[in-house]
Amino acid sequence: MVPVAAVAVVAGVGAIGPVMADASPKLPNISAQDLLTKVQSAKVDGLSGTVQSSADLGLPAIPGMRGANSQITDLLSGQHTARVAFATPDKARVSLLDNQSEQLWTTDGKSAWAYDSSKREATKLTLPAHSASKPEKTQPQQNYNPQAVAKQFLAAIDPSTQVQVSGTEKVAGRDAYKLKLVPKTDKTTVGSVTVAVDSKTWVPLDVTVMPRSGGSPAVELGFTSVSFDVPSASSFAFTPPAGVKVTEQKAPAKTELPKQVNPKTTPKLLPRKPVPNANANKPTVIGTGWDSVVMIRGAQTADLTGNGKLGGQLGQLLAKAPTVQGSWGSGKIVTSKMISALITNDGRIFAGLVTPDTLQAAAAKAPR
Repeated sequence: MVPVAAVAVVAGVGAIGPVMADASPKLPNISAQDLLTKVQSAKVDGLSGTVQSSADLGLPAIPGMRGANSQITDLLSGQHTARVAFATPDKARVSLLDNQSEQLWTTDGKSAWAYDSSKREATKLTLPAHSASKPEKTQPQQNYNPQAVAKQFLAAIDPSTQVQVSGTEKVAGRDAYKLKLVPKTDKTTVGSVTVAVDSKTWVPLDVTVMPRSGGSPAVELGFTSVSFDVPSASSFAFTPPAGVKVTEQKAPAKTELPKQVNPKTTPKLLPRKPVPNANANKPTVIGTGWDSVVMIRGAQTADLTGNGKLGGQLGQLLAKAPTVQGSWGSGKIVTSKMISALITNDGRIFAGLVTPDTLQAAAAKAPR
């Protein structure tokens, strides 16, 4: 759920309480279970609109972050505006507008473009034929799709979550129900998640994540304008402006596994060295629901603790981080109002929307 990297403007929220109450539309009563069912089965052929986002996860500034890493940290904080369009089964366009510049991702199912106006650079990716029938979902598209973000939370609903319909509101000029999810556990930093659901299409229009500590929203993502008309095919086309450097690439086709050989015709080979487990350093999820923690192995934690080249960049952050230890080993723990991260001295990183105690408890159960 952390890669909910973007979400709707919160400026002035405190001043619009009474207005929102007066503007609440009168809609037929609906149970939380019925609303959940409608949201999870909602399907539209296309939509377009403007999405505004705001994220305040309480993350400290990290010195030395540049390039792509800087873009990631920017999306995890501040306010952003994006124009989006989707059309089934494989067309999508996201245009992120910030500081008089534009970052664009678009695909028509046959090719995909990434464009950065500030760098005057564009990349064209020719997609293999199978992508038209089974398109890959790209991260930028998902970050600015309230429906996709909402379903990440809704998919995690289990007996540890209290679900209720908490009222109605207007979002992007449309009548919507408010579906509120409240974790029953106190091990998470999430206080509640509210999803504004369109009363006609049952598509989520806005997602708001409140921290358990209270205050302003940690994450909010929502439409300020939206249309459920299917965008034209030309909406997903892109022509680079004059003077833009274009790099063309071709996505690799799906490789086939080698056919099984007949052992009787295979020449005798020398004993092979053991092949390292390719999955050894893949993220591992520990726990379930709101208590879930992600573990990553193989991190260069010697650098992160200030003994290597990364020490100068992250030194300011980790110098203030307390050192902790337990049956799992020892390391540094970094916390914010939403995210906790444990960096161990044996090359593991644990992170989640959980309290520091929950993080260390997960580390004690984790495989080495």
